[in-house]
Amino acid sequence: MFKTENIIIKIANSIDLEGIVKLQSENQKSQGGTLSGELNINQIEEMMKDMPQIVAYVNQEIVGFLLTTSQAVHKKRNVPIVDEMFKSYKGNIDSYIYGPVCVSKTQRGKGIAQLMFKELLLQEPNREGILFIENDNEASLKAHEKMGIKKVGNFNFNTKDFNVFAY
Repeated sequence: MFKTENIIIKIANSIDLEGIVKLQSENQKSQGGTLSGELNINQIEEMMKDMPQIVAYVNQEIVGFLLTTSQAVHKKRNVPIVDEMFKSYKGNIDSYIYGPVCVSKTQRGKGIAQLMFKELLLQEPNREGILFIENDNEASLKAHEKMGIKKVGNFNFNTKDFNVFAY
């Protein structure tokens, strides 16, 4: 855990579940956001038991999250878009799925995504993370380029184009 001004970045636990779900809900495409999938509390809790999930707080409110999923947990689920990502880029045997990542509208542009990513790298050093970003999500593409994450492939899913990145 570390603190920068009034931003606190930490590993999420069960106390954070409702805040993650609330922020996720507020940032769905149907609400004008850019998240295209929605995880339920049980799925997020399962992910917490398996890998570090990172949250950002400002004034005791969750303003960001960065979720991760191991390949073992992913294989228990039916997530066709992630399967397509892995067809485009396999990754190594110990790689994990990075994302979704979300920062509240009021906190964007303050480097919170980068701070959460930095914490994740401390928790999972020397381990490959793989993610996808829809081609038209300029803000996310720019943020991840700033983090030094490299494009390794692309794919089409439900008539939309996505870039695959890894680090």
